[in-house]
Amino acid sequence: MTASVGSVLECRDVRKYYGALAAVDGVSLAIAPGETVGIGGPNGAGKTTFFDLISGLTPVSRGQVLFRGDTITGMSPHRLFHQGMARTFQVTGGFTSMTVYENMMAAVVFGSGNQKPGLFFGREHRERTMFYLQDYGLTELSGALVSDIPALARKKLMVATAIAHNPQLLLLDEPVGGLMPGEVDEFIDLILNLKGRGICVVFIEHVMRFLTRVADRAVIMHQGKIIYDGAPLGIAKDPTVCSVYLGAEADALGAS
Repeated sequence: MTASVGSVLECRDVRKYYGALAAVDGVSLAIAPGETVGIGGPNGAGKTTFFDLISGLTPVSRGQVLFRGDTITGMSPHRLFHQGMARTFQVTGGFTSMTVYENMMAAVVFGSGNQKPGLFFGREHRERTMFYLQDYGLTELSGALVSDIPALARKKLMVATAIAHNPQLLLLDEPVGGLMPGEVDEFIDLILNLKGRGICVVFIEHVMRFLTRVADRAVIMHQGKIIYDGAPLGIAKDPTVCSVYLGAEADALGAS
């Protein structure tokens, strides 16, 4: 079975049941190459579970997930990564007992899945590691333990390690959660830069200012279903979204 023409990711009636509870209840959507899609919705709407189904962390109960035209339902996360799908998580961990440089080096060397473990890394590995650290403004923190760096730096490092092998699709789970307003602005610039490189980005986010600024398209979920799929600025005018999710925040979005 092939995906819709031009789709990098397609979900067809995707469902996840836990007993009688439908955490994801018949989600269908197609995402084009280079498109940036923001997924919002109240807590418990099924957003992260949906990401888990796409990225292979959780088995699909029913339906199909296709990536670049091929069915990937049931495929393991590491195989999906090697095929061009990368993902970050809400908790910005990394290898906390290792330095920023060592984390980036690990992604560069082992992320492809083709590198055999060894005692020495080559010049190309070191140069690529420093390129990504510089590109994400992490050079000055390269010798610091990941456990000691600020939240924004951790989030940048997580994205840098995720894109080290040029994925076609990047999934970000609440990328600006916990950041201050100025830090959110800096992360907006980071994602806009990724968009400029043609990377397809799909993210979950509660910070509506980030979603409306970055996304080409907004998808709002509620009780495992999609209740809105359209222009980001249109969510403030949608009565269903306002009633179940935005509330008073819709006024602020409408005025922005």
